[in-house]
Amino acid sequence: MSMYRIYLLVLGLLLSLPLAADNNPFNAASGGTTVVQGLNSTRVGEIRIISANPGDWKFSASIEADGDREVLTIVMDSPTPAQPADFKVFFSIPQKGVFNVWTSKTDFSTHLDPFWSSPNYRSSFAYCMPLYSYFDDNENNCLTIACSESLRRVDAKLGVLEEGCEICSELQYFNEPEAPLTHYTTQILLDARHVFWSESIAEASEWMTNAGGFEPSDVPDAAFEPLYSTWYQFHQQVTDESVLAECRLAADLGMKTVILDDGWQTDNTWKGYSWCGDWRPALSKFPDMAAHVARVQELGMKYMVWYSVPYVGRNSDAYSLFRGKFLREDGNAAILDPRFPEVREYLIGTYVKALKEWNLDGFKLDFIDEFRLNGPDPAVAENYAGRDILNVSEAVNVLMKDVYTSLRAIKPDILLEFRQAYIGPAVRQFGNMFRAADCPGNAADNRKRIANLRLTSGSTAVHSDMLEWNLAETPENVGRTIISSIFGVIQYSVMLENLPQSQADVVRQWMAFAGEHRETLLRSEFRPRHPELNYPVIEAESVTERIVAVFQDNVIVERGDRSKKFYVLNASGSTKVRIEQPNGKIITVEVPCGGWSAIK
Repeated sequence: MSMYRIYLLVLGLLLSLPLAADNNPFNAASGGTTVVQGLNSTRVGEIRIISANPGDWKFSASIEADGDREVLTIVMDSPTPAQPADFKVFFSIPQKGVFNVWTSKTDFSTHLDPFWSSPNYRSSFAYCMPLYSYFDDNENNCLTIACSESLRRVDAKLGVLEEGCEICSELQYFNEPEAPLTHYTTQILLDARHVFWSESIAEASEWMTNAGGFEPSDVPDAAFEPLYSTWYQFHQQVTDESVLAECRLAADLGMKTVILDDGWQTDNTWKGYSWCGDWRPALSKFPDMAAHVARVQELGMKYMVWYSVPYVGRNSDAYSLFRGKFLREDGNAAILDPRFPEVREYLIGTYVKALKEWNLDGFKLDFIDEFRLNGPDPAVAENYAGRDILNVSEAVNVLMKDVYTSLRAIKPDILLEFRQAYIGPAVRQFGNMFRAADCPGNAADNRKRIANLRLTSGSTAVHSDMLEWNLAETPENVGRTIISSIFGVIQYSVMLENLPQSQADVVRQWMAFAGEHRETLLRSEFRPRHPELNYPVIEAESVTERIVAVFQDNVIVERGDRSKKFYVLNASGSTKVRIEQPNGKIITVEVPCGGWSAIK
């Protein structure tokens, strides 16, 4: 037996013994359960793998260096197929300058909770990411944690332990029903490098992609073009003529794509999902969908259509067709169980049929986060009868990859939009547009969500939530709203036919700026500053130019390399912006509120 194995065995035995110190984080936070493995990390010290009821499952673990980072590998084996033993991975670091935590949670906050609260973060295949980062007030990474598990659910309990002011982290696995397994392997990345906070997050996201064996989908250039969405102003009251009229105005402003959202498939306008599932156009609204799509495409716009993937409403034919093949029922709609091959075949066939018959350019595939269990798995009582895939997340992964492959075989540059929080490495396999979660009229939330998505989405196009504003709004505030989304592909959803000329002029000006500087804004080095302050400054820089947006009064922005063109975008409430020159001198310049200036 190697000395390393002997060391792990002895360490495991020692760590399973009671510890005397009252302020020891393991005593306070993880006592009273079985330690199945104990290890020592050079980054976080002691690590305990804990299971309340391991049963016949045997655990083994190891730590290896990954450059200046570490990777913890955990392996579970069972002699016979069995429900996996739930387990936790616990470690802590001293709270030395650590006052903030970044997560991919949609309702973003860097607030550190007390550790005794319930698990405060959750991730799964179609909900957020198991990626967390502690950082200080000077924008330095203190500890970034990433999990390779991007399909199954991972719960996280992160926060401050009062006894001794320790920053504790606990990752929890198999907290929901799971099909029987005999083997399971997972990895956890620990990065304590002293680097700019967002650098560690972006690199951890890339590690998750590689560790999971995920291949991101191709991203057509059209995914980076500004677009018009029908949702916020029309809601379900869309018709072929009203959408065409708006598209004429959108095309004139420079928008290149339209998304026809909910309402095209039903005469009902109650905003519910009881009429979803059959996906036939409401003839009173769209008597000839193919002809309508063609008329919009003649304007130079691409055409995308919304589908709520998992829903079959009680008023649909699909509800009777698939009765008994649901994960659950929510109100007037049921959630399909993708583990049935006929369910997957039906959904794939639905999108292929629409693509071929209407010559669409893309799809907005919504609500895939609803493919989940909210209680007991109905498959267990049926001994998984009829299901060729046992795990729900794995079934959704197969479904969406097959959707992507089938559509791309027909149209290689197909556009597929997914909405936050179904993001991350697994969803990047088939989604080439990630949109910020709904935040109508909330420029600050749009800014924060776009910034967070940019850090974890690699080459995938990141889109704003649809922009809207009151028609009585000032042109300056319209400009501020647009600047808050300028580092993502902007989706507009104002009723253009009612837009005052002053507001239309602002949109046109910013459309021109975004188009001219698209490479820098969307595809170059991206540095959002101070997330704990809601990103008061955001920077983008290419080899030729530097663009800085200011969202708060009295901040100081850096001029940077004087050989590059320098633009300041002003979304603060002031017209004065302070700039630090390379020689350290601070100057004050005038930048229009809601506008931009080129600074020499």
